[in-house]
Amino acid sequence: MKKLLLALALLMIGLTYTQAQTAWKEIGQLKTRDAKDIQSSTWSIGGETLDRDYTDYQSYKTYLGPLGAKRIRLQGGWSKCEKVKGVYDFAWLDAVIPDAASRSVSPWVELSYGNPIYEGGGEAKLAGRIPTSPEALAAWDNWVRAMVNRYQKHVPEWEIWNEPDLNPKHTGTEIGEFYVRTARIVKSIQPNAKLIALGMASVTKLDFMKDFMEYLKQNNALDLIDILTYHGYAYNPDSSYPHIEKMRELVWSYKPTVEFMQGENGAPSTPKAITIGAMRDQDWSELTQAKWDLRRMLGDHGRGIATNLFTISDIHYGPGDHMLGVNTKGLLKTNPDKTIERPKMAYKAAQHVFSLFDAQIALQKTKPTTDQPSVYAFQYQHKAKGGSLVTLWSGEARPADTYEPKLTTITVEGTFKKPVMVDLITGKVSEIPKDKWKKSGNQFVFSSIPVSDYPVVLAEKNALSIK
Repeated sequence: MKKLLLALALLMIGLTYTQAQTAWKEIGQLKTRDAKDIQSSTWSIGGETLDRDYTDYQSYKTYLGPLGAKRIRLQGGWSKCEKVKGVYDFAWLDAVIPDAASRSVSPWVELSYGNPIYEGGGEAKLAGRIPTSPEALAAWDNWVRAMVNRYQKHVPEWEIWNEPDLNPKHTGTEIGEFYVRTARIVKSIQPNAKLIALGMASVTKLDFMKDFMEYLKQNNALDLIDILTYHGYAYNPDSSYPHIEKMRELVWSYKPTVEFMQGENGAPSTPKAITIGAMRDQDWSELTQAKWDLRRMLGDHGRGIATNLFTISDIHYGPGDHMLGVNTKGLLKTNPDKTIERPKMAYKAAQHVFSLFDAQIALQKTKPTTDQPSVYAFQYQHKAKGGSLVTLWSGEARPADTYEPKLTTITVEGTFKKPVMVDLITGKVSEIPKDKWKKSGNQFVFSSIPVSDYPVVLAEKNALSIK
């Protein structure tokens, strides 16, 4: 039944792309790999909201390794760990963190949210207040110490809070003080840990970010930030990069070595009448979700930005949080009890990206040129095999259920002997007909290549693993 559903879903891609390739010989499928078979990569998958029981790790854990992401974002859940003052229950995290690590998926853990058992302890939900009273802050410190002491063996990276800019009472300076306080505790126990700030919801609140960075600078604490995370959902994922570049410029003016990571982004998979969460006011489908996710992942990757894809499982928000219902951004479709019904089209698409673009595939400074202004193109090379790869997609609008591919001419300075095209949704690999490409000096010119509104890969066959 699952195979039938997947086959029907793939038919949604439509005939237009296939018709443009009627003369192209299909030679196989892109191999997917388990995380255990991938030495290293920058890819992460979201495992958020376990702290509020909105997803079920035990139901989705068997899908985690085969997905191929090397990292998973988890939320620590102070209020779930400490329901009685001074008494910790880590059983729920003990069942998650070591298990993920055993699947070769490295956990990075977000330290959050507040804990209402303390006066001034903040709220245990998104957009909640940070702890502010002396008693609550002391309790926060103790919980952070307990977390790092317990899980440092499996957790090399700690993120401090999530989307602090959503709460109107928070300022960049206040969050800076809270961040430094927490970061120093982490480093005192785990000196080699990487520290992640700031989980910004918006990519446009540069004043908030400036105040945060200024606090770190004035308090000799710039050494306490290794990675900067941001979210910033956009209907057209390609439209957000000008804002991201401004944020990078600001942060790098304080510390040029800070790494940037898209800390949480993904698209819904259902119409607006069903989903909740970001981008809920427009209709989506499993096809447009897969297209959007691919564009976010490879738009980031082509700019040297690591990505945490949001999220592995649909999220069932409960009463008392800032929203109620099912956030359908998961790669796995859930049943009402949060168990897994089946993988969505986006799960397979993510598998293809995570399996192909590991640390062996190096981003190149040279960029291909095209005759279509709306087509994005980034170039890579296989470090060991030497073959070239080019990612291509049309990004003039948000992904659509039906789209007529643009016949595009691409000029590349690369290495090709047997060029092929990879569809990252289906995984299909097809030979590019000889009349569609030629070598001109040290360049290769590919003509009438159908480029859709989601990424495909033009690649040297030898750079791929095909089954």
